[in-house]
Amino acid sequence: MSNVQRFSRAALPAMPWKNGGGTTQEIVSWPQGAGLDSFGWRASIATIAAAGPFSVFAGVDRSIMLLEGDGVRLFTHDGRIEHRLDVPHRPFAFSGDDAIDCTLLGGASNDFNIMTRHGQWRADVRVLDHASAIEAAPHGVLLALSGAWRLNGEPCREGEGLYWTDSAQAWQAVPEGEGARLAAVRIVPA
Repeated sequence: MSNVQRFSRAALPAMPWKNGGGTTQEIVSWPQGAGLDSFGWRASIATIAAAGPFSVFAGVDRSIMLLEGDGVRLFTHDGRIEHRLDVPHRPFAFSGDDAIDCTLLGGASNDFNIMTRHGQWRADVRVLDHASAIEAAPHGVLLALSGAWRLNGEPCREGEGLYWTDSAQAWQAVPEGEGARLAAVRIVPA
């Protein structure tokens, strides 16, 4: 279990975006120390505070999920993508190659993001609301979205989570009450 790291949303440092439209709290970027142009996969939480374009990440598959707030409208100017990200805990996948723009549907919102390098890694992003077995994967992230959970018997409170790298891990996820939600991300070779 040495490749399993715990984290808390409250303790993740926030880095401002270059365009001033929000901040990002990086959970993990793999391999460790990889920059935005060289990661194999990456998990983060972003605050979107202003309308504007998303950064283009060529060759990257993306998944985004609203955590809190009013949400955003995601769209391409050619009309290929038109999506309201306004329902919490519902993942939306798109290509990082697409020039996505966004408008706010109200105030600022927070979202959970997974990015995988196309052709290298693939992300299976699910939201669990009941006791579940999570199949082994060499990499992954678990985040308690609401309520408390037991992950392989260990407690995990709302806003806390864990990630693992380079070590196949399987999990038994058990909610500790009604309304609990867990983001379960398995990162597997493409």
